[in-house]
Amino acid sequence: MRNKNNKHLGIEVSPDLHGKLHYIAKYEGRSANGQILYLIRQCIKEFEAENGEIKLEQEENK
Repeated sequence: MRNKNNKHLGIEVSPDLHGKLHYIAKYEGRSANGQILYLIRQCIKEFEAENGEIKLEQEENK
């Protein structure tokens, strides 16, 4: 079941990039959406390891 508090992110990618994303996701046993979330989490983890934790102000109704 979807979490209504989650944010939706729509992106436009080339057919080549889309196909390669699906290939890698399938190889790693993830959906394309799961692969994108994995990559985003990895990026944030690496950024915070180098620059410290990102602290966000609580945003309501955004």
